[in-house]
Amino acid sequence: MIVYTGRNNAEINTKVEQQQLKIYNGQIITPFKIIKGGTILITNGTITAVSEHHIDAPGAIEIDAGGKYIAPGFIDIHVHGGGGHDFMDNTPEAFLAIADIHAKHGTTAMLPTTLTSSKEDLLETLKVYEIADKQNFNGSQFIGMHLEGPYFALNQRGAQDPRYIRDPNPEEYKEILSASSVIKRWSAAPELKGAIEFGKYVTSKGVLAALAHTDAIYEEVLEAFENGYTLATHLYSGMSGVTRRNAFRYAGVIESAFLIDKMDVEIIADGIHLPAPLLKLVYKIKGPGKIALITDAMRAAGMPPGESILGSIKNGLKVIVEDDVAKLPDRSSFAGSVATANRLVRTMVTMADVPLLEAVQMATITPAAIMKIADKKGSLVAGKDADLVVFDEGIHIEMTIIKGKIVYEKAKSI
Repeated sequence: MIVYTGRNNAEINTKVEQQQLKIYNGQIITPFKIIKGGTILITNGTITAVSEHHIDAPGAIEIDAGGKYIAPGFIDIHVHGGGGHDFMDNTPEAFLAIADIHAKHGTTAMLPTTLTSSKEDLLETLKVYEIADKQNFNGSQFIGMHLEGPYFALNQRGAQDPRYIRDPNPEEYKEILSASSVIKRWSAAPELKGAIEFGKYVTSKGVLAALAHTDAIYEEVLEAFENGYTLATHLYSGMSGVTRRNAFRYAGVIESAFLIDKMDVEIIADGIHLPAPLLKLVYKIKGPGKIALITDAMRAAGMPPGESILGSIKNGLKVIVEDDVAKLPDRSSFAGSVATANRLVRTMVTMADVPLLEAVQMATITPAAIMKIADKKGSLVAGKDADLVVFDEGIHIEMTIIKGKIVYEKAKSI
């Protein structure tokens, strides 16, 4: 019997490919309860058993979780960068560095996300994704691209570059979709000319259409929902609330997302984009089964405060990072977050008073269900990918495992 001491991950990972990995003495977070003193057995990168009791597995590599929590790996369906890199830097090195930094904070799967840009830049990002995906052995898995823009309402652009904002162009978006099969999600403003047709088309191609940076009112949101727009991108950020037109009040996108029960929402739960009262409100109305926690992290995630760039290193927007958030230089708007996935879960527990079980659900099985990958990811169930994290009471990551491979372990003090 091999007892893992955490001193040689490379050797352990080589053996994991040939043997079983057993993690015991942990508090296992399942979709329904927390199993204290439970055991998980992993074989060839797949979970083969989850038990409340000891599992006898002769010859297995053993990891003592030390009473810490064992949870499914976090799934971030909206992330732009981290560690000083942005996906729109358009280099494989940037992709891999971002995957690496977020794995250290518990993200085991992610949707690399673009910003509003030229068609040429978008096509280049898609090409680089495919190159980087084949080289990504030690970071968060890429599960497809999320295109955020360029079809947005100028009035709700936030930090999106106004130079590239435009209405949906069938010739353009069909070309982009035909150029790559890795696009899994596309965010747009549904009230724009041609946006309903856009939603229908991308949905027909198996791409999730999402509402974003939009000034739509309820009637427009309802029509959009009926035509494929089933997710509200970073709820409250870059979207309309109650407005008045000719003295009459109209419900905006925020109210529409609450009213349409079947609409999913995602929130930047860093405690800054949404303060505690709004986090509590979203949780109270939508519930953990309809909320995905996202970082919306830009390149400064995991980096010290100071000046940074939103978007491509070549032609992105200058921003400043302070108060644990990225802002435009004039401080008129946030410019993406610098959050990591474990911070999102911690914020929901400590600021929004959400039970840990449900906070984890919003970072795992709910985003997996939204992206239709819940058959393989998002919960610790036999038959699913062995993507999991071990963390302490403060939700500080101790270990990250992706498909049975240890990709990160917190350094032990001497």
